[in-house]
Amino acid sequence: MQQKISFLAILFICAAIGIAGCTGTTSNPAQPAPAAPAGTQAAAAPATNNLVVGPTDAIPDNNYVSVIVQEKEYDATISVVFDGGKGQYLVKSAQVTLYRSDGQVITENLGIKKGDLVKLQGTKQTDRVVAYVSEVNGQTYKVADTLSPYRTR
Repeated sequence: MQQKISFLAILFICAAIGIAGCTGTTSNPAQPAPAAPAGTQAAAAPATNNLVVGPTDAIPDNNYVSVIVQEKEYDATISVVFDGGKGQYLVKSAQVTLYRSDGQVITENLGIKKGDLVKLQGTKQTDRVVAYVSEVNGQTYKVADTLSPYRTR
């Protein structure tokens, strides 16, 4: 009798699980197809989207390097300095991209020796500066992403 009750209890639990839908596979909702290829979407994006700061990449401690975006000068120039770090010997190249508030995008190469400097001509509005570092192992990291407001007195 005890065995029959246990069997019925297990059968009841299995039926409840089956009715609840816990045994089925999940289906992925339909994803809308992209309107244009990924390469053209970035070019067609409005300039206002370029002024949204995103997170920088997490770099392993032994590969860490720093790029400093200095305060915008009164003539709207922005100085960007390669500051080196533990992973400086691994750096193959560095690039800085300036997203100006007027919609222009300017990309310059930055030297990879500590203290190397590039000056970018910004606007008398808020601009965005993004710095990328490529290492000899093929990895590219975003090491700086900041807004550069025009300072007034």
